[in-house]
Amino acid sequence: MAPVACLVSVLVILIVLWDAFETIVLPRRVTRRVRLTRIIMFTGWKLWRAIARVIRRRPRREAFLSYFGPLSVIVLLGTWAVSLIAGFALLQMALGSRLVAPEGTVRFGTDLYMSGTTFFTLGLGDVTPRSGAARFITVLESGLGFGFLAMVISYLPVLYQAFSRREVRISLLDAWAGSPPTAGELLRRLGRDGQETLLSPFLQEWEIWSAELLETMISYPILGYFRSQHDNQSWLAALTTVLDSCAVIISSVDRAPVRTASLTFAMARHAVVDLCQVLSTPPRYPRRDRLTPSDRERLWAQLRAAGWVIREHEESGARMRELRGMYEPYVNALAANLLVRLPAWLAEDGVRDNWQRTAWRSIGTDHSDPTEP
Repeated sequence: MAPVACLVSVLVILIVLWDAFETIVLPRRVTRRVRLTRIIMFTGWKLWRAIARVIRRRPRREAFLSYFGPLSVIVLLGTWAVSLIAGFALLQMALGSRLVAPEGTVRFGTDLYMSGTTFFTLGLGDVTPRSGAARFITVLESGLGFGFLAMVISYLPVLYQAFSRREVRISLLDAWAGSPPTAGELLRRLGRDGQETLLSPFLQEWEIWSAELLETMISYPILGYFRSQHDNQSWLAALTTVLDSCAVIISSVDRAPVRTASLTFAMARHAVVDLCQVLSTPPRYPRRDRLTPSDRERLWAQLRAAGWVIREHEESGARMRELRGMYEPYVNALAANLLVRLPAWLAEDGVRDNWQRTAWRSIGTDHSDPTEP
């Protein structure tokens, strides 16, 4: 049994180290379907999502879902550490458990204890190796344990910095497009004055944000499960709002920066397509039209009132449908997978932005909107 145990232990150690390398160090998407990280992340999310569906109250459900991302990171790191400790303990046992213990008798529990204290570089000294092979394994595990802890310490700040950069832009969208964000509200607030001075810089900034979102979530797919600070905001809702706005500008607005909108649309659409692959979410068309004919008429009336010149001929409508068909199946599938609400095209009447709300009802009674043109 010793050769078999030795082979199994070496395989366990190599699998864990390679999985950690691909997850933390390798800055590109791994297409292999059988991975330890993938099993933990996707299997855990399916279970977590099933429990969340039982929770009826939306605030409680959102709070419950927000725990999955950070907890999955802890579970993943713990699984790596436990697997490496067990692998080295099994390797010591396969080589005959050449250890000196206070109780005299060395069992597999002693190998586990020795492996754990070595991996976490405790150096207690009550159990010591007594052969060349056992000493070599102890030194090797100590070095790997030190490197593992250093890698984890560097991994968490990078992960949360990427999350913070993503959320800053989402928070800024609150005053631009409402809470939750909508394309109709975004274009209405830009109005006659903003469409010439603010629209192009806005689209360029969100083109960059879409590229950063794609790059960070390809490197760290777990970020897709990190929820935003507010229940009515999400990275998917922000991305969908940008795509909706670009679709309107490209297909139906005269004297608009169509080239800039096309570039932003291309980058945002690239992001949603690749993120569906990263999160193993095949596209599917929504069951109901997000923009009904009556809502479209309301949207055009709202934009005209804000100073936009709208085209409504047949070619414009066909172009609008074509553009929507390029991204709506993907954002719809991601929303269903992540239990996120897609934004509407029009804001609900009487809904205030997040910056206008406060838990202290006696403060901030004037709800006038300084973002209005």
